[in-house]
Amino acid sequence: MRRLTIVLCWVLLRAAWPASEAHAQNVPPEKPRVTRILFLLDASGSMMAPWEGRARMDVAKSLLSKMADSLNAYPNLELALRPYGHLYGKEENNCEDSRLEVPFAAKNAKAIKDKLKQIEPRGNTPITYSLQQAANDFPTDKTARNVLILITDGLESCKGDPCATSIALQRKRIFLKPFVIGIGAEKEFGKQLECLGQYYNAADVKTFRQVLDNVIAQTLTKTTVSVNLTDEAGKPVESNVNLTFVNNVTETPEYNYVHYRDAQGKPDVLDIDALQSYDLVINTVPPIRQPNLAIRPGKANVLTYKTPQGVLVLQSPNIAPNPYGKVQAVVRAAGNPATVVSLNFGTKQKLLAGNYEVELLTLPRIVRRVSIRQGQETAVTYDAPGTLNIVTDLKGYGSIYRLNNDESQTWVYTLPEGSSKINLPMQPGAYRLVFRTATATGSKFTDVRNFTIRSGQTSSVSMFNK
Repeated sequence: MRRLTIVLCWVLLRAAWPASEAHAQNVPPEKPRVTRILFLLDASGSMMAPWEGRARMDVAKSLLSKMADSLNAYPNLELALRPYGHLYGKEENNCEDSRLEVPFAAKNAKAIKDKLKQIEPRGNTPITYSLQQAANDFPTDKTARNVLILITDGLESCKGDPCATSIALQRKRIFLKPFVIGIGAEKEFGKQLECLGQYYNAADVKTFRQVLDNVIAQTLTKTTVSVNLTDEAGKPVESNVNLTFVNNVTETPEYNYVHYRDAQGKPDVLDIDALQSYDLVINTVPPIRQPNLAIRPGKANVLTYKTPQGVLVLQSPNIAPNPYGKVQAVVRAAGNPATVVSLNFGTKQKLLAGNYEVELLTLPRIVRRVSIRQGQETAVTYDAPGTLNIVTDLKGYGSIYRLNNDESQTWVYTLPEGSSKINLPMQPGAYRLVFRTATATGSKFTDVRNFTIRSGQTSSVSMFNK
């Protein structure tokens, strides 16, 4: 415990806690945040089993008592104790055998130690029910860090689902990701409990003592993260990108930062609560998502990602006014049908370096394949359009096709049924108009006209009423 006491003294000198509310400001609150630790202690009959010459319960009581003493003088910290399986004998099969014996309070080590002396292992292992009741043990305080430490030597014995319950309570922000300490347990035992939170296998007494020290140190020490965004060569030249730390249990954003680096290329230091697990979304275009960040609690973590970016320039042709009005482009990553971004011509957009397909929403649409390179601009434009002028005012049915070099035709546009008279901006090229009036008495009266569109010019087409 000496080592833990030294760690705690060191913690007192560290900066304020980071904010952890999903929609809170990233700046820590002026008032120090309260950390509340609830010990959820297994006191079922199996805790009477011998463990290196002593009952498991006696070992747990002894180490928890010492732990409470070490934490008693720590500011802005409150402890509570909820045992389960200690009120009824196993023969009664009581699945609501759980009670908050010591409620949250500051400097309450004596109350916890006194209560531990009175507890005797007796009954079932109602972990699910205890978790549900524990939700009411924490005072209503949105600024607090609520921590739950489950110490057990057995699995759920009351047909509940502790994993689903734990996740549901985390999503409701009742407590942070719990610590689960399995004592005297086999490895297979942990596979059924690791879904509750951060699982530790304390197979022997020495490991149990070390795990308790480690859990408390993680809870009470400050953790920071710095994110390096580099070019293809690994140089930290990228910045000004939004970073979102997503709680991968609740699936909600915990922190939103806009990346910053100083003149020497060093990223700034971000405060992160290590008692949660995160995915990092680097909001480049397209975004990069890194699941399950490897964050070491109580350390200054440095994470590095390659995010080389170039610039796509959508350059309108030199024509005024543009017959199209505003033209948009749809950008997709090469080989992926999903839209990355849609943009107006006349704009610039940073993109991750790579190959893209840019679809220009002209008439007809044009698809360009481009490569975006680190630190370079890549321009995309289109030919100045011409105008198709159909001078005949007829009601009917018809379409415009583009004539391809292999003499095939590709549909481009369907004429409105109300009137064939239109002025339509189109890309230069060879086209075909196919039209039948509404009054025609057969398909043989279809009118077919070929025409050519030239940049900046108007091509007039007239049709006959057949």
